[in-house]
Amino acid sequence: MCINVIGAGLAGCETAYQIAKRGIKVNLYEMKPIKKSPAHKTDLFAELVCSNSFKADRINSAAGLLKEEMRILDSLLLKAADKARVPAGGALAVERDVFSELVTYEIKNNKNITVISEEVKEINFDEITVIATGPLTSDDFSDYIYSLFGNSLSFFDAAAPIVTFESVDMDKAFFESRYGKGNTTDYLNCPMNKDEYEVFYNELVNAQRAPIHDFDVRDPKVYEGCMPIEVMAQRGYDTIRFGPMKPVGLTDPNTGRRPWAVLQLRKENNQGSMYNMVGFQTNLKFSEQKRVFGLIPALKDAEFVRYGVMHRNTFLNSPEILNSDFSTKLNDKIFFAGQITGVEGYMESAASGIVAGINAVKRFKGEKTITLPPTTMTGSLSRYIADGSIKDFQPMGANFGILPELEERPRDKRERGQAYADRAIRDLNNYLESVR
Repeated sequence: MCINVIGAGLAGCETAYQIAKRGIKVNLYEMKPIKKSPAHKTDLFAELVCSNSFKADRINSAAGLLKEEMRILDSLLLKAADKARVPAGGALAVERDVFSELVTYEIKNNKNITVISEEVKEINFDEITVIATGPLTSDDFSDYIYSLFGNSLSFFDAAAPIVTFESVDMDKAFFESRYGKGNTTDYLNCPMNKDEYEVFYNELVNAQRAPIHDFDVRDPKVYEGCMPIEVMAQRGYDTIRFGPMKPVGLTDPNTGRRPWAVLQLRKENNQGSMYNMVGFQTNLKFSEQKRVFGLIPALKDAEFVRYGVMHRNTFLNSPEILNSDFSTKLNDKIFFAGQITGVEGYMESAASGIVAGINAVKRFKGEKTITLPPTTMTGSLSRYIADGSIKDFQPMGANFGILPELEERPRDKRERGQAYADRAIRDLNNYLESVR
C-alpha cells in the first residue's frame, strides 16, 4: 500500500517528503524528462521557473512568518534553500539550479519514495492521491481535471530576464540595498533620471509583445503576483516608479541624489556572474526586450542569458472544490496541493504541500485530518482556499490581512508584525502538541 503524488514541483516534493518521513511508501509521478511544459528548462525537481527569491525572511513579515511555520513543520525545501542561499538583503533567494539539485537528490535517495517518470492522464479514485501538478499542468491532465471539477481559472504568468554581470556598465550602476538594509552588495542598482525614464517608459508601453499560444486571449486575466512590467506600466506613468522601479531609500553616488527611477538587479548565483532583473517579468518579444531594456543606461550593452517569457497558469475554483485540509469535496481520498489550489507563491505552494502530505497520511491511517490554527499563516491560507463565501476567487499569497485581528494592535508596523508572529508560533506549537 502506498500514496500517490502527481508532480515533482515544489508542492509535490514537499508532499512526498512529508509522507515518506512518516514511514509510508510514495509513488511520485513526474512527466520529466519525457515531457516538459514550455516554462520548464531542466530535468530537475522543484524547478524555479520565475524568480529565484522566496521573499522576506524576517519573522515579523508575512512571508517570513510562513517560512518559520514551515521550518517548525520540517520543510524539505527550506533546508535546501538555506544551503543554496545567495545574498539578497532581507530576502531568502537561492541559486536556482543548486536548490533544485539538492531537492532532487533528497527525493531520489529517499527509500520510501519511488519516482515514476510518466505523464499521468487520469487517477484512481480508490487510491489516496495528492495532485500537485502546479499551474503548468499538462493539457491532457488539465482537461481531465476540468472534466471532473470544471470551473478552472486561467491566468497569464511571466518570468523576468537574467543578464550577465560583466555586461552591466558599472560606471552607470551602483551597489546598495534600500535604506542600507542587508549587505550593500546584495542589489545592483541601475538608475535613470527623469528624461531617461520618460524615453524608456514610452518605448516600454508601445513595444511589441510575443504571441501567446494555447489559451484564450479574448479575455485574459493577468496574474497580479507576476504582472508583466509592460502591463503594469500601462496603468499609468508613475505606476512602475511606485512599484518595482521605486527609487526610495537609494542614493546614486554619481549625482549624490535619489534617482528618478531604478531597476534593481539581484544575484542569480553565488559567483555573482548572473543577475535577475527584479520585478521585470515580461512578455515582450526577445528583440524588443534587448532594445527597450537597453534604454536603461547601465544595460545599454547587456548580455541576456535568459529572456523573459509568459505562460499560462491554471488554478482551481478551490472554494467550490476543496476542503481546508486540501482534500476534494468530490472524494476525500483525492487531495490537491500547490499553486493549482490558488495559493500564490513558491513558499505558499510548498506549505500547502506539507499540509496535504500530513493529511494524506492521516487519511491513509484512518485518522482525522488537520487544518492548522487560523492565527497561523499556513492555517489561514488553507481556510482561504476553502472559503465558500468568496464569490470571485483569486490567488492569495501570505499576508497579515488574512489573519484574525490582534486583541491589542501595535501602531508600529514591525511591532505589529512581531505580534502576529508571536501569536502564530505559540498557537502552532500548542496545536501540534495537542494532535501528537
